[in-house]
Order: sequence, then C-alpha cells, then structure tokens
Amino acid sequence: MLNKEQIKEIIPQREPFLMIDEVEDYIPGESAIAYKYINESEYYFKGHFPSNPIMPGVLITESLAQTGAVAILSMEENKGKNALFGGIDKMKFKRQVVPGDKLKLEVKIIKRKGPIGVGEALATVDGKVAAKGELTFALV
Repeated sequence: MLNKEQIKEIIPQREPFLMIDEVEDYIPGESAIAYKYINESEYYFKGHFPSNPIMPGVLITESLAQTGAVAILSMEENKGKNALFGGIDKMKFKRQVVPGDKLKLEVKIIKRKGPIGVGEALATVDGKVAAKGELTFALV
C-alpha cells in the first residue's frame, strides 16, 4: 500500500490536482490499483454542482490516468519522466460519483511501443462500473 507521500515519489502531480489517495497494488510497467476517497470538501464541488455534487467525468478520467502513471513511472527507466495524455478512447461513464464514495481505479497497460502506450482503465464504486475506457499516454 502506498500513501500520498509515496505516490508523490512516483508521479509529479500535487494537491489540489493529485487525484489518488492511496495505491493498493502495482506492478511496474504492467498495472496499478488505486483509490480516491470522494468527500464534500473537494474543490470542484463548489461549482459542479452546488446543490447536487457530482465528480466531473474528466476528473474521474484524470484519476485513472494518474493510476496508470504509477504503473509506468514506477519503472526504473522512467523515473523522473512524465506521462502525458495522448488520447482517450471508448470512455463511457456509467454512474455518478458523489461525496462519500470510495472510487476504485484500475489500469492495465495493454500496449507499449517506445514512449507511447495504452492503458485499459476501469473506475468502480462498490463493485459497480462508474467509468471505463482506454487511455493513451506519451512519456516525456
């Protein structure tokens, strides 16, 4: 299990844009499982939406991307690099993510060629799919 400080040793994101709270497991270059604990004090709930707080889909996607970045950037040869979005494909949002939810984030790296790769991404709450799709990354 990695806590936030240990996560920061692998990926460059910082508060308020660090979108994962802990990493349950990871295999460098292959996969990662992380969690985001959704609470009412998240900065984006002030405007999305004040009377009906819902985590924006783009931030669920970013949380998945950061989870995938843990898998890729934990490889010895990628230390100190950054993983940028190269594309988002087949992303579907199946349920709302709201305060009190524990968002489970799973990413498996399914393709790699040079500095480009693709991760199969799945976000769930209580075993129910919140979002899924493929994320393309570029290492820089």
